[in-house]
Amino acid sequence: MSKRNKSRKKPNNSNLTQSILTTLRKQNSKPTNYKQVASILDVNDTTTRNLIIKILKKLQSEEKIEEISRGKYIIKASKNYYTGIADVTSKGQAYIIVDGLEDDIFINNKNLNHTLNGDTVEVYVFKRKKGGKQEGEVTQIIERKRKEFVGVIKIQERFAFVECQDVKMYTDIFIPKENINNAKDGEKVLVEIESWPEKAGSPYGNVIKVLGKPGEHNTEIHSILAQYGLPYEFEKEIEDFANNIDTSINKEEIKKRRDMRSDLTFTIDPKDAKDFDDALSFKVLKEDIYEIGIHIADVSHYLIPGTILDNEAFDRATSVYLVDRVVPMLPEVLSNNACSLRPNEEKFTFSAVFKINKKAEIIDKWFGRTVIYSDARFAYEEAQYVIENELLKKQQTVTIPSEISITGKTYEVKSKITEAILKLDKLAKILRKIRMKEGAISFDKVEVKFNLDESNNPAGVYFKESKDANKLIEEFMLLANRSVAEFIGKQNPKKTFIYRVHDEPNDEKIAALQNIIKQFGYKLDIRDRKSTSNSLNNLLKDVQGKKEQNLIDTLAIRSMSKAVYTTQNIRHYGLAFDYYTHFTSPIRRYPDIMVHRLLNYYLEEGKSANEDQYEQKCRHSSEMEGLASQAERASIKYMQVKYMSDHQDQNFLGVISGVTDWGIYIEIVSNKCEGMVRLQDIKGDHYTFHKDEYAAIGDRTKTNYQLGDEVYVRVKNADLVRKQLDFEMLGHKTDLVIN
Repeated sequence: MSKRNKSRKKPNNSNLTQSILTTLRKQNSKPTNYKQVASILDVNDTTTRNLIIKILKKLQSEEKIEEISRGKYIIKASKNYYTGIADVTSKGQAYIIVDGLEDDIFINNKNLNHTLNGDTVEVYVFKRKKGGKQEGEVTQIIERKRKEFVGVIKIQERFAFVECQDVKMYTDIFIPKENINNAKDGEKVLVEIESWPEKAGSPYGNVIKVLGKPGEHNTEIHSILAQYGLPYEFEKEIEDFANNIDTSINKEEIKKRRDMRSDLTFTIDPKDAKDFDDALSFKVLKEDIYEIGIHIADVSHYLIPGTILDNEAFDRATSVYLVDRVVPMLPEVLSNNACSLRPNEEKFTFSAVFKINKKAEIIDKWFGRTVIYSDARFAYEEAQYVIENELLKKQQTVTIPSEISITGKTYEVKSKITEAILKLDKLAKILRKIRMKEGAISFDKVEVKFNLDESNNPAGVYFKESKDANKLIEEFMLLANRSVAEFIGKQNPKKTFIYRVHDEPNDEKIAALQNIIKQFGYKLDIRDRKSTSNSLNNLLKDVQGKKEQNLIDTLAIRSMSKAVYTTQNIRHYGLAFDYYTHFTSPIRRYPDIMVHRLLNYYLEEGKSANEDQYEQKCRHSSEMEGLASQAERASIKYMQVKYMSDHQDQNFLGVISGVTDWGIYIEIVSNKCEGMVRLQDIKGDHYTFHKDEYAAIGDRTKTNYQLGDEVYVRVKNADLVRKQLDFEMLGHKTDLVIN
């Protein structure tokens, strides 16, 4: 007997009973006798083995287990078993989210049984916590959410381990010396879990990629992508396949399409855009009746189902927009060339064409494949200049100043295009007004952008505004998306389709928002859906330009449900649409490609597609969209920390954006960077968190730091690896004079 076994404490009956049940569960209905149970539990002494026999008989009499053949048992099916998704906390505990269960199931860290965040698990509920909460134990890991993790490798003499940067990864990963893959001590690596032995405290893994030295720009950006399982380059065979696609605009294909090359057509996009997947055409049919085409790159013409390129696009599901780069869903030959609606080029498109009157009422609509010729490309700033200078439309040409032009040079735009932009702007404003009246919510949250130098270091911060030109494009894209969804969704018999849905907000989240905004003197009317929407819009309007705007905008967005892709249409709450889909961005979103395929299939009178298959594709697309969003936010946070690390000698005015029992979160007014002041670090007093008041109050001085207060802070520490900012509290704005 080993020393380890000699020193082992004999389990009490309660613990041993639980261990036996766990053992039988893990056998997955494989009949097991007492000797096998003892072996699995590493029990060698006669006394405990006899106790196992007694407990097995007792569990059988209690009908918790079943004797299949003489002396061989299996666990009996119980209503106390559930399957769900693990949400692991930073403390190494978890909550299992089960569809249909009102309360999540709490799992203590000792009962996780090697569960990691996001895993699909079987859980046994064995008791209820105080307050009615359910508690249980993970009995089986059905599917690992992920096996790859990013962290810093620490190399010892005979082995190594990786400290993971994911706060929900509660354990290091053990790396045998032969699996280090030439990594050096202290480098950031991507590691894959290979196994997790029953008795091991940590999983075993191997280094599959060395990312570089922590803190270096490319290391951190690649780490962000790797952390969320997102690629940052295409395999050579994918690039080669894409480069061999026939991208010519041939006469045979043109004959199959509606030819709209003679219609006035143009694009409006960000100044630095490299791919243009939507264009507008405009034609006056007769007085106050217009034909407006919304033309979308026909990616599905080039992307053939079942090819390695299509499989790669589906796996990625979305382009990823980081601060300093775009990781595209499609190779450049398609995203920036063949499928990009560049000026003065013919392109294959999928179009939604509307006849519309001056009141923005739809008289007729048509959907199908087209060929177009883009006459001009505009940046939002250029189109905005045309809109803001409406008097210029009387001139034969409008001069775009060099300071806002794409090229940096002054140029002239013909009046027929400026007239089209102005008319489209008026129609867009009517469409928006109708949408708001019907209960749409206007989220115009401030977007943080960075001016980057040649080395991708943040030289400055600015805020992106959504102006009339942006809203013009937005409204016509919404019109196309809604109309396509309506066209399929209203067909009888019902046809399988992909919808973009947005559920009504959770009552608890709205109540929490109500409690917070009370601190600023605001109130919501939540009697019904319409009144909630209206009061949310009034709130978002009232906070514009105020110190608390970004905080309340963020909290309002968080109170909403998440929009997802699904075949089950439950309407879009935020837009107030009964039918909605994504049709307008197939270069960067795979669901739009699926929508194009289904729409074309149904236009050719195809029968309803397989709903289960498309629902699975929807779930994957929603999941990948979520990962891309997390990566984008992480890259912004990284750049904010990097920017602030160069301004450690400055004092900043900030707004308290959160208060907890460990610290005060503060958002800098001038650049929206958020950091934390630890309560224990505030000088002059001991501060206690007061939950009901969203405040930290000094025990002796009664100095009150409350949600929404304006304070001055200085950077104490900027951690590029952890993407964390620590601030030093200087005091309230009202109490200090800061130069």
